[in-house]
Amino acid sequence: MNDDLEAQWMAAMRANDFERAWLINDEVRRRGTGGFDREKHQGPRHCQRIWRGEPLQDARVLVRCYHGLGDTLQFIRFAAPLRRIAREVMVWCQPELCGLVADVTGVDRVLPLHDGTVDASFDVDVEIMELPYALRATAAATGDPVPYLRSGCDIRQADSFRHVGLVWECGGWDLKRSIPWTALAPITALPAIRFYSLQPTACCGSLPILRRPETSIASLASFMTSLDLVITVDTMAAHLAGGLGLRVWTLLRSGCDWRWGDVGSTTPWYPTMRLLRQTVADDWTCLMADLAEDLGKLWPSVRAQTQERV
Repeated sequence: MNDDLEAQWMAAMRANDFERAWLINDEVRRRGTGGFDREKHQGPRHCQRIWRGEPLQDARVLVRCYHGLGDTLQFIRFAAPLRRIAREVMVWCQPELCGLVADVTGVDRVLPLHDGTVDASFDVDVEIMELPYALRATAAATGDPVPYLRSGCDIRQADSFRHVGLVWECGGWDLKRSIPWTALAPITALPAIRFYSLQPTACCGSLPILRRPETSIASLASFMTSLDLVITVDTMAAHLAGGLGLRVWTLLRSGCDWRWGDVGSTTPWYPTMRLLRQTVADDWTCLMADLAEDLGKLWPSVRAQTQERV
């Protein structure tokens, strides 16, 4: 994809104008650029263009998951509409996601991703992030199947506290998405809320943040269902909570990823998600202050106890 078409595509996706984005994809394919100018499966996986316009109807389709864990969780929603036209849907995905993906409507078979060749026969293959383009999905339809992930558990904790899960660090793809743990102090100081780290490893210093004993993604999904709210930066946990249909607040850095758009507090991808945006680049201070205030608005008992302590 040349720079001009890529900019147009990004602008279309940020505006949730999927129809325009697919037309741009068509033009890229017609020109034979942007990954379509090389043979399939050449170059880094996350740069590969797999689907070349082959018909999906009545086909055995292999879905390759070549991007991040969050990308797989976000786009696996399209397995259901794919299965409505395909004869079989096989998903070659990250091993740690196999259990969750196997329970998604439309998935017939799950295979653990590895560095070799997939052990399956198929008619057509497609990278999972190409599915909305291949299916000509509309922005209006993206939220229809939510929740599409299942945790196998939905037990709320019964006590006088509100229970909130926190994710403040992301992977190495974009470190600007992470929040220093010291910046969390304004919210973790709130009374009547118990905060839990939803990260397998992270320093939280002296902040009152409890840890989960298990670290698998399946156990994380189950634990999330016991919480009143998940607060997370832009990472896999946001897509997991959103796909489960849980209340989740996603904290975005300025100039965030295209999938979240440029403005607004809602997203067509996840109807139960609220977006909170950084107003000053690389500065989380104001957002944390606003977040503490919003938690008080959400739960008046938290605000009342906060005022009593002042």
